[in-house]
Amino acid sequence: MNDKLQLSEELSAGVARLRVDVFGTAPRAHVLDDMNFLNYRLADVRIEPAVRLPEPDIIWRQDGKTSIGYDGRRMTLTGPWPAGPLQKVIVALLALRMEAAGLHPFHASAVRYRDTTVLFLGGESNHGKSMCQIEACRRGASLISTETTVIDESGRAVMGSKEPFIKKRTTGTERADKAAPTRGVEKFFGSMPTWELYGEPSPIDLVVVPAIDGNFDPSLSELIPFERQFQAFHSMQNYLLLNELLAPGFAMPLIDTDDLREARTAFLARFCERPCYFVRAATPQVLLDLVDKVM
Repeated sequence: MNDKLQLSEELSAGVARLRVDVFGTAPRAHVLDDMNFLNYRLADVRIEPAVRLPEPDIIWRQDGKTSIGYDGRRMTLTGPWPAGPLQKVIVALLALRMEAAGLHPFHASAVRYRDTTVLFLGGESNHGKSMCQIEACRRGASLISTETTVIDESGRAVMGSKEPFIKKRTTGTERADKAAPTRGVEKFFGSMPTWELYGEPSPIDLVVVPAIDGNFDPSLSELIPFERQFQAFHSMQNYLLLNELLAPGFAMPLIDTDDLREARTAFLARFCERPCYFVRAATPQVLLDLVDKVM
């Protein structure tokens, strides 16, 4: 096995930092050639101009039999891993570093709508956060985030992804079950509306768990504390990828701990004190009509 260091690179998301060291015979200019997926999943991810962290968070040994392991702090990959699994590992560990810095990624979109900051939570089912964000913007809302909303300890949205859809999945992560990302836009809106960006940190005023489902009558229900935290917990755990395969035959290593889960649920108990509603409707237009009634 060749232990020549080919690259040491540091990535950042807000104040969170992650160092990746790459060894082997193949030279590399960057760990990833395309940063679109990282920015889609974790907002503004950047390659830092210099490495400052004293130790790597991820070690990738390009030569050898494919394997992956986690020792409680560092992920070690061996073999010819494609870009898709590498992206997922970086997202998961960078999400942990964000949590350590008091930043919590939520699988949720957010808008500034009628002087109110509304979070559309992906939750357990993830049925409608993107379409609701688009409909709110069509009604004049400013966009805070699309796929991911990063929320600080005080409950403010401080960062967010800006692309509503991932245009192309990287090699190794293709999914036949995912419809074309613009199909819902064509069905509900005809064409994608335009919107303004809202760039200031903004306290979340209202949380909506949407369910765009034509099989049931429209409904709006305020969630009890358990339901609020249950749905929000799903939204946060999404980034640890513990229910995912990185590649055929390789599960995402367990990177969560009891201490981390306890801290995460304590934050959720505070965060979920704000109004939280479950809203079901056949279209995003009807769903937003119901949201308007509680604003």
